[in-house]
Amino acid sequence: MRRLYFFVLSLLFVVFAVADPEYDERLILEPLPQGSLLASFNFKSNASLRSFEQQHFRYIPRSLGQILQHAKTRELHLRFSSGRWDAESWGARPWSGAKEGGTGVELWAWVEADTDEEAFARWITLNHALSGLFCASLNFIDSTRTTRPSMTFEPLGDHSNVSLPNLHLLHGTLPREVVCTENLTPFLKLLPCKGKAGISSLLDGHKLFDASWQTMSIDVRPVCPRHSSGCIVEMEQTVDIVLDIGRSKRPHDNPIPRPVPNEELVCDTSKPYSSSDACYPLDSLRAQSWSLSDIFGRPIKGSCLATDLHGQPTESVCINVPNEHLIHISQGSVERKDSSKTSRCYILPTSEPFEMILPQQESQAVVPRPAPRLYASRSFTGHGQERGGVQTLLTNPSNDAAVSFVYFETLPWFMKPYLHTLKAQSINPHSASSQDIITSIYYRPALDRQRGTQIELHITVPPASTVRLTYDFEKAILRYTEYPPDANRGFDVAPAVIRLLSNSSDPPSEAVYLRTTSLLLSLPTPDFSMPYNVIILTSTVMALAFGSIYNLLVRRFVGADEVEGFDLAKLREKIKGRLAMLKDRFMNREKKTQ
Repeated sequence: MRRLYFFVLSLLFVVFAVADPEYDERLILEPLPQGSLLASFNFKSNASLRSFEQQHFRYIPRSLGQILQHAKTRELHLRFSSGRWDAESWGARPWSGAKEGGTGVELWAWVEADTDEEAFARWITLNHALSGLFCASLNFIDSTRTTRPSMTFEPLGDHSNVSLPNLHLLHGTLPREVVCTENLTPFLKLLPCKGKAGISSLLDGHKLFDASWQTMSIDVRPVCPRHSSGCIVEMEQTVDIVLDIGRSKRPHDNPIPRPVPNEELVCDTSKPYSSSDACYPLDSLRAQSWSLSDIFGRPIKGSCLATDLHGQPTESVCINVPNEHLIHISQGSVERKDSSKTSRCYILPTSEPFEMILPQQESQAVVPRPAPRLYASRSFTGHGQERGGVQTLLTNPSNDAAVSFVYFETLPWFMKPYLHTLKAQSINPHSASSQDIITSIYYRPALDRQRGTQIELHITVPPASTVRLTYDFEKAILRYTEYPPDANRGFDVAPAVIRLLSNSSDPPSEAVYLRTTSLLLSLPTPDFSMPYNVIILTSTVMALAFGSIYNLLVRRFVGADEVEGFDLAKLREKIKGRLAMLKDRFMNREKKTQ
């Protein structure tokens, strides 16, 4: 009876242990127009909520888990981004923009606290701890760079009804932060294989930060699956990059781009003017072959914990190309084609390197990407150093459906907008009025050197229309100590965050986000060379005056006859002798000249 009891307990333990895989990774490759390649790396690590609270860490790193516990952070979203996503050429953003951040560093989190002051204190603690962990300047996110959005972000995790009223959302940005290898190295250290095996072995700083667009994200949230009685803590890390195939294949010993020789040009012979001296080049992506070693500089070094619920190997690499395209892979890997005939995935060998080669294709068929639901661009207007304006163009490409979204802007305190100048006008004739376009406004004014301006707008753009959103602002004059070392470069303004809202008739789905580019604000800048000149001149005068006065006050003057061992008669004789010698030399020179 006792043996049966232990057997049942062991069976239950095994069932609950494999109820959800604790780690999963996947790489999705997708060719883009204009010779570009989208590579999306996704890493998921899970742990039970009970083991996480007891600090039993396995795949979720202890370094990050203890920071979240100390700062009482229940949900975390961190982004490192650089470059610009070309929506007109590349289509919709990967992951519906949910894993994308604004230029620089963007962070928002739900912190548990009883009061706003306590939540802000824990927010500062979280920023300082993450700054040391990721080698970033997150410690500069202070009260002037912190906002509390009310409509833009919603918690993605499953929080209990008891703790939900005590959760405070705080959001901060650093648009000037430069993302580099110092941020990638700690990012890879959070993975189980530390970038030594699996798809993370492809992440090299030289290739990653040479991309046209790249973003790294970390999301930590609690999840309570419906089929399970317990909750888990899910940590998801993603890296999305858009690589230029031609630039990535450029050899390291010849990095300077040079014209392609005539014999290496791939021409479209279907053109009527095609001849020996006239060439219309084909799309560089379809015309040239590439491999993982060409794009990332190395193959994949085996697999990393790629197993399913039953311990069987899972697919780690997928590529979205038609089935008629020919792809060569390494021995020991298994290929599985999707039923949609537009994707195929591969099971990596356990310890052998995995290489994938796409030769030059005869078929020019490509898998189309979905078109974005909204196009957005933002820029400055006006001139002068006193006032200016902001203009945002919002275009709805759909011909039959309006699009509703939340428009969120964070402005620095020295950029003071005039709310009465806020206007939303449709460029198309017979358009809706501004009252119909902007349905609600949330405005939080700035306080000098204490907090920035927060603007949230609920906007609806009619079908096949473009809305111009404009407002004026005033530029403040800073103290000379508040200017950065490169003061004439300007000040970076954080990108605007847009959250697309689904219609009431549509089924519930994940939120769709997109961000505009950051702006460079020019403020009245003093002539720092004049204070430098004044400081140098003043210091020189002070040094001369102080040195003379100090010399007179400190030095002691005594008579010559008061000094011991001093013979005044001998000194007089020496002086007379010297004068006589000089006189004789002078007289001799005059005689010689005569």
